[in-house]
Amino acid sequence: MRVLIAEDDRVLADGLMRALRSAGYAADHVATGSEADAALAVHEFDLLILDIGLPKLSGLEVLRRLRGRGQHLPVLVLTAADSVEQRVQGLDLGADDYMAKPFALAELEARVRALTRRGLGSTGNLIKHGPLSFDSTGRVAYLNDQMVELSARELSLLEILLQRAGRLVSKDQLVQHLCNWGDEVSNNAIEVYVHRLRKKIEQGPVRIATVRGLGYCLERIAGEA
Repeated sequence: MRVLIAEDDRVLADGLMRALRSAGYAADHVATGSEADAALAVHEFDLLILDIGLPKLSGLEVLRRLRGRGQHLPVLVLTAADSVEQRVQGLDLGADDYMAKPFALAELEARVRALTRRGLGSTGNLIKHGPLSFDSTGRVAYLNDQMVELSARELSLLEILLQRAGRLVSKDQLVQHLCNWGDEVSNNAIEVYVHRLRKKIEQGPVRIATVRGLGYCLERIAGEA
């Protein structure tokens, strides 16, 4: 899952990136509203953490342009001014949640989990597909109620496939949602990650099907329980 942090306080932004990456997210940072607007126009993200008081282009204008392009990714607004008027303005422009600075990091992480789940149509912490499940809070995977040992990258890959179970996910989409800017991850590397994940989870009635030239799909095997 990929998060864009639009925040001009570098210390705060660095802390958020460290925390989110430690929690298994790909996290990128921009320091101005114009950079945020440009990034959102060309890259795919699962969540935007947006400071209202950005230089060059305000956070509210970034939000207005985002929704004007028809982009529906969840937006968590951050601001130092906890005024009712500003909160209402942000929510009316299409923000999904709102936090005033200073805030507790644990609460922000919980809101990030809730918003990314909601953005993909899920409401609970546990994502299931047949006997395969993923706890997005504890970041633990289970197969037939037994914990599966997965690397951080494998866990993120499984989460993406589970959130889109039954749907085709292209290699380019996996790169977009798995990787931070500056990560050099090729389509060949994605194939390696998928191969490793397959070996660990394809012990029951689920499989990662390859659609040659297009991508992958997590699916149930017909006739299996």
